[in-house]
Amino acid sequence: MNEKNNKLPNNNNKKGFKPKFNFYWIYALIGLFFVASYFFDSQTATKKVSYSKFEDMIVNDCVDKIVVFSNKKQLNAEIKQNCVNDIFGNDIDTASMGKPIVEVEIPSVEEFDKMIARYKAENIYNGEYGYEQSRDYENILWSVLPIIFMIFIVSMMFRGMRGGPGGVFSVGKSQAKQYDKGNPEKVTFKDVAGLEGAKQEVEEIVSFLKNPEKYKKLGGKIPKGALLVGPPGTGKTLLAKAVAGEANVPFFSMSGSDFVEMFVGVGASRVRDLFRQAKEKSPCIIFIDEIYAIVRARGKSLNHNGNDERENTLNQLLAEMDGFGTNSGVIILAATNRANILDKALLRAGRFDRQIHVELPNLNERKEIFKVHLSPIKTDDSLDIDFLARQTPGFSGAEIANVCNEAALIAARNNKDVVQKEDFLASVDRIIGGLEKKSKFITSEEKKSIAYHEAGHATISWMLEHANPLVKVTIVPRGEALGAAWYLPEERQLTTKEHLLDEMCATLGGRAAEQLFFSTSSTGAINDLERVTKRAYAMVAYYGMSEKIANMSYFDSSGNEYGFSKPYSEKTAEAIDIEAKAIVKEQFDRAMNILEKYREEHHQLAQLLIEKEVIFAEDLEKIFGERPWKSRTEEILETEDSNNKEE
Repeated sequence: MNEKNNKLPNNNNKKGFKPKFNFYWIYALIGLFFVASYFFDSQTATKKVSYSKFEDMIVNDCVDKIVVFSNKKQLNAEIKQNCVNDIFGNDIDTASMGKPIVEVEIPSVEEFDKMIARYKAENIYNGEYGYEQSRDYENILWSVLPIIFMIFIVSMMFRGMRGGPGGVFSVGKSQAKQYDKGNPEKVTFKDVAGLEGAKQEVEEIVSFLKNPEKYKKLGGKIPKGALLVGPPGTGKTLLAKAVAGEANVPFFSMSGSDFVEMFVGVGASRVRDLFRQAKEKSPCIIFIDEIYAIVRARGKSLNHNGNDERENTLNQLLAEMDGFGTNSGVIILAATNRANILDKALLRAGRFDRQIHVELPNLNERKEIFKVHLSPIKTDDSLDIDFLARQTPGFSGAEIANVCNEAALIAARNNKDVVQKEDFLASVDRIIGGLEKKSKFITSEEKKSIAYHEAGHATISWMLEHANPLVKVTIVPRGEALGAAWYLPEERQLTTKEHLLDEMCATLGGRAAEQLFFSTSSTGAINDLERVTKRAYAMVAYYGMSEKIANMSYFDSSGNEYGFSKPYSEKTAEAIDIEAKAIVKEQFDRAMNILEKYREEHHQLAQLLIEKEVIFAEDLEKIFGERPWKSRTEEILETEDSNNKEE
C-alpha cells in the first residue's frame, strides 16, 4: 500500500502551480510565427525555370497569369491545367495545392514589358498581367531581426540593473563566494592537522559565534578582525574555513585582488556590498585572502596618490570596519604573508585586533599532516610516517600534500600496486632538487670535481658541532644543480653566532675542497658563495655580530620599499665590507684546515660517491665514525623513541 501511495502524483502541487511569465516567450512566439508562415506558404507547388524556357511556355499557351515584382527582377506565373504535368511531372496533386507557380528571374522589368506588349499585339498571350511588391518572408525577417536584437539588449541591461548575475550594472556587486550555514562540504578543526597554537587563538572566535550572549552579558567585546600571518602554504585559508565550519555560520570568501577592477570606484562599491550581505547573514565570517593587494601602507609608493583605486578601497574597508557595531556578529578574518607592508590604520585596536601567526609545522605537526594526506593514498603497510616527517624539515602543509601526491604519481609511473618508502624519498628529492637528469652528459673529470666538492660539504658538516647533520649526498644532476646535499636542520627558535659560523664553514667546504685537492676553482660554488656572502653581511649589518660594529642593526622592519638613503655613513659601509670579508675568510681557512686534517677520510668519501653516486649518513658513519654531537632534533627523536618503548 505504501509503494502505491509513493507513486501517486501530487495533485495539490499541480493545482497551485502558476507558470511565471518569461520575457523569452515573446522571442519564441515570433520564431513560431515565421516557421508557421514558411510552411503555410510552401503548400503551393513552385518551381524555378529559366527565362528562355518561360518564353516557350508563353508561346505554347501554358501561362494563365503573370505577376511581376517591381522591387526585384523576378516574376511568378500561374500555369494552366493542361501544362502542369509537362512542367512539374505526374506526381503533383493540383486538387489539394491549387494552381502551380513558376518563378522566373527576368533581365529587367522594362525589357519584360516590351516582350509582353509584343506578345499581346501578336495575340500570343492574352492572360492576366500585373505588378506587385515582393513580400517574401526572408526580407521581412531581416527587417525584424535588428528590432528583436535591440529588444534583447535592452532587456539584458534592465536585468543587470536589477542585479542579475553578469549584468552590465552589476560590476560593483561583491564577487565573494558564499558558503551557507550547514554546507555539507564544510571544513572543521578535524580537517586541519597541526597548527595547534593557531587553533587555540581562534577557538575564542568560534565560541563567540556559537554563544555570543555568554560574552555580551559580561560586557565583553569580541575582536572585529583577526589577521592570519604566515609563510605561503601553511594553511591560513584552511584555518579560516575551519572556523566557519566549527561555528556553523555563513562564510564569505574573497581575494584581495577581486576588489580592484579597471573601473574607478568598483573596489569601494564591492566592499560596501560585501558588508551589506554579511550584515544580512549575521552572525557570519568574512574572509579576505591576500589582503595586502588592497591594504598596502599609504604614502610609501611613488605611483600612488590620494585618488588611487586601491587607496579608495582601503578607505572604504576602514570605514566599514568602524561602521558596524562590535557585537553585530560579523567577524573579519584575513590572510597574508607580508604583514610588514600593511597600513598601520588597519592594524590598530578596533579593527584587526589580533595577529595570529601560522608558522611552518614542527616535527609532530608534520606527522599529523602526513596522516591527513596519506589517508586517500594506498601505501605500503611498512611505511613509517615518523620517517617521512623527519625527511621533510621546513616543509609547509601544502608542500607535504605535494610530496604525497608526487609519490603516488611516481609509484603509478613505475606500475606499482602500492606507494612505497622509496617513492616518497624520490618525491622529496624531486621537489627539493628538481627532476633527475640522467641524460645530462658529464665528463669523468667533472664528475670527480663534483664528488670532491660535495664530499667537502659532507665532511665539514659531520665534524662541526653546530652544523646541520647530513641526510644524503648525491652527484646525480637535478634541475640546474650538478650535485646536492640534504641536511636535517635543527628546529630552533633562536640562532646563535656559533650556529651561523659553523653553517658558513660547511657551506664553504665545497670551494675549499676544490682548491685543496685540485688547486683550482670552478663555477659550481656560485650558490654556496651567494649564501655565505648574504649571511656574512646579515651578521654584521643586521645581527650586530661583529667586533668593530657590535650591537648595531641597520635592518628596516617598516616595510618601506623606497628607501633611497642608507641609514649609515660611507665610512660605516666600508667597515661593514671589511668585517663581512673577514668573516668569510676566517671560515674558509677553517674549512681548509678541517679538510687537511681529514684528507684521507675525505678522499674515501669522494671515491665512494663517484662509485655509488648517492650516499647516506650511514656511509659517513662508517668512514668517520659516529658523529660526536647530536642535534636538538635528533635528541627530540631519541626522547620520543624511548617514551614510545616505555609505553
